[in-house]
Amino acid sequence: MNPRIIDNRSARRLFLQRQGLCEQPYRKIGDSDLLSLIDKLGFVQVDSIQTVERAHHMILFARNQTYRHKQLSRLIEKEAALFENWTHDASVIPSRFFPYWKRRFAVRGETLRQRWGKTRRGDFESEVETVLQHIRENGPALARDLGNEDPKTAKGSSGWWDWHPSKTALEYLWHSGQLAVTARSGFQKVYDLTERVIPDEHRSAEPTAAETVDWACRAALDRLGLATSGEIAAFWDLVSAEEAKAWCLARKGGELEEVLVENARTKGNGRPRTAYCWAATDPLKDLPEVPKRLRVLSPFDPLIRDRKRIERLFGFHYRIEVFVPAAKRRYGYYVFPLLEGERLIGRIDMKHERDSGLLRVKGLWLEPKVKLSKARKDRLEAELERQRRFTGAERVAFDKGWKKDAS
Repeated sequence: MNPRIIDNRSARRLFLQRQGLCEQPYRKIGDSDLLSLIDKLGFVQVDSIQTVERAHHMILFARNQTYRHKQLSRLIEKEAALFENWTHDASVIPSRFFPYWKRRFAVRGETLRQRWGKTRRGDFESEVETVLQHIRENGPALARDLGNEDPKTAKGSSGWWDWHPSKTALEYLWHSGQLAVTARSGFQKVYDLTERVIPDEHRSAEPTAAETVDWACRAALDRLGLATSGEIAAFWDLVSAEEAKAWCLARKGGELEEVLVENARTKGNGRPRTAYCWAATDPLKDLPEVPKRLRVLSPFDPLIRDRKRIERLFGFHYRIEVFVPAAKRRYGYYVFPLLEGERLIGRIDMKHERDSGLLRVKGLWLEPKVKLSKARKDRLEAELERQRRFTGAERVAFDKGWKKDAS
């Protein structure tokens, strides 16, 4: 029997629903609701760039306009309901998922021990033990508490290769699960012993490798709705592509249904893509309508993290240009995608200029065939006003020539 075909619009709406973008964004959200939202997303990426606001705050605000920064801090620092570690990048993750990171800690820890033990300054093993002992005896610490940079290397330091030995030891201990982030000071990580940060009920569980693979694949598919085995593997970055593929094949025709998902692009490589969904329930049944409002998304929003997937589902090509030389940028240093209802309609270049109190709009690029009608301009201005209030800017300002050509 031929796989059933999932139309593109239904696939998009399903993904938006699984990513928490179908719920009404103005309903009051408490701390327990916020934890439920992060659990639904799976994780929220953490990033230091603060062009408008830091990524983790923008991700949550895009889903609920009543979200406030202190709520996330409370869940991490007071409730220990979230922990910080790696998925595809640094992220905050529900603490109940902690046991499934133990396999990653073991593999990552050994990789870094081999790599950094051979290439870093100083006696790596001795420094690790010194740092661990310091925190064990003195409590939580920042990198600056544990050693001073060599003046010759402190200036112009531009990457992990310039870290002081104590900073290297801290990062190794964090990646290997021996230390955990208990708070942030500014944006600097505050480290403590994992047993003093992660609740015992989560830290004591010891899933097997097979249980970890099974959980990671199931939890990823729940949050993607429809997915290829490669997308399942990439979601948490906890299992290999081969493990995810084997997991899918073992359940194909039973727990999993193989389907064809229509591509948003009909030209070029626009053929339907084979994917999997749960067979027991129809994921497309009773999908809610997506709120019609226009929303600014962080470049690190989980909706658009997988650039190839988002291009297939939404026909939207996005590239962050932070690392692109200024002369070669098509749009700008840090340009935000715009979601309107169930469509990605363009991108906006804006910046919160904290000295002047302005939320400055430098450029707007709408997708081909998307017009800046009066109604759309009203929706854009309403969203910019929400962003202004959230960031604490005093007013929104538009640069001359801010309406750009989509070409």
